[in-house]
Amino acid sequence: MMGRSQPASGAGGENAPGAGAPGAEAPGAEAPGSEFRKEMGPWANFALGFTYLSPVVSTYTLFGSALAEGGPPMIWAFLLAGCGQFLVALVFGEIVAQFPIAGGVYPWARRLWGMRWAWMTGWVYMWALLVTITSVAYGAGPYIAILFGFSSSVHTTVICTVILIVVAALINYAGTKALSLAAIIGFSAELVGALIVGVYLLVTHREHGLGVILDTHGTQGDGSYAPVFLAAAIIGFYQYYGFEACGDTAEEVAHPGLVIPKAMRRTIYVGGAAATFTCGSLLLSVTDYGAVISGKDTDPVVNVLFDAMGTVGARLVMAVVLISFLSCTISLQAAAGRLIYSYARDQMVVGHKLLRRFSHKRAVPEVALLVAAVIPGLIAFGSLVSEDALTKIVSFAILGIYGSFQMVVLAALRARLKGWRATGEFTLGRWGVLVNSAALAYGIFAIINICWARTPEEPWYSNYIVLLSGGVVLAAGLVYMFTTHHYGRGDAPSGDAIPQRWEGAR
Repeated sequence: MMGRSQPASGAGGENAPGAGAPGAEAPGAEAPGSEFRKEMGPWANFALGFTYLSPVVSTYTLFGSALAEGGPPMIWAFLLAGCGQFLVALVFGEIVAQFPIAGGVYPWARRLWGMRWAWMTGWVYMWALLVTITSVAYGAGPYIAILFGFSSSVHTTVICTVILIVVAALINYAGTKALSLAAIIGFSAELVGALIVGVYLLVTHREHGLGVILDTHGTQGDGSYAPVFLAAAIIGFYQYYGFEACGDTAEEVAHPGLVIPKAMRRTIYVGGAAATFTCGSLLLSVTDYGAVISGKDTDPVVNVLFDAMGTVGARLVMAVVLISFLSCTISLQAAAGRLIYSYARDQMVVGHKLLRRFSHKRAVPEVALLVAAVIPGLIAFGSLVSEDALTKIVSFAILGIYGSFQMVVLAALRARLKGWRATGEFTLGRWGVLVNSAALAYGIFAIINICWARTPEEPWYSNYIVLLSGGVVLAAGLVYMFTTHHYGRGDAPSGDAIPQRWEGAR
């Protein structure tokens, strides 16, 4: 699985890949002139991906809706999504090992396919990240209300969302060391929330045996359980991304070709196991499944915690959960800020001179991070127009993330079929095409499932809100791209992973 490392090449057009014969090894892509400082260690890089993936945030946010939709067997969605996203993580690990550039999916797509494809990949991923920041911070609102003892409403949730986003931005502005420390603290809070709380619930408040994970409790009605399960599976799809954040900070990690692929895989292993355990402990501790499925119990997580731990204990757990939400928001902002900065560094967006401004004192892209705070805050206020804002925000966030992921996976498969062979410090070798193809098949399946209209009784625009939102982002991106032509203004290398392109560059 491990290949040879290659010498780094610059990020500018003057340092385009060398003139090897077709099939020759491509040079690496780490820019020696990077403004970032390599202050993030291996464990901090893993913790960044873990807190972005955040087993506590995803499970606590969607547990109630998933249980109501599909009953206890919805827990199998973690296995389904985990296996699929592990394939994607393998592909990403191979790419980042060869192209360890800040910004993640955008520069990877640029090197594998070309400027236009990269521009659209970055555009979709950027909006998905910005919406995901809102969705995570929004999900923290009810827990903040419980912790501080005030009544939760849509308006208080929006205010809490904005406050959390601002606090996360201030921590990000403090620099890479502060980001690393926040990631490690968040990782510790996640373990407390996932393991200690889970064990306590199983020991003191277990209401069911393991057999319940096969009991649908009639959620399918008179039909097949498959459609019901796939609707509930959003909890699994929402869980398994975040590992790509390890690659977003590639220019801040020493030996990224070795460290980051391991961190990505470790994020899937540990984060997935923690999320499944958290979900399982909650499932076995819910007293009345019927009340959740019927809609009588709309917040089973909070009710279980109060029943098992009392008011004081539950509020202590809320404090730990809040740290998890904050650290997840921090990690998301860090990823979004570096993507926007990478975009601007290559002159791929209007206002690139401003957006690429860099604080050398703190070694962070200051204006890009500001954008990653302001836009999610505005989206939070926009959610006031919808009663089920969280579900819609989360659904679009998942679609955007999966869509941009699969644009990279497709670009990698296309490059392989045209002769690209990964030459970083981690490679899939002869398994590359098979793993890449399986990752693409999973991604397409997931995207179709996320977009599927399941509420025919709702107005058409509500029933298709996820697909419509994705269409608006794509259409706006196409108009923007072909009217500004920013995708062709920078001189950073593009499409040079394919051997035939190297020949043409001679």
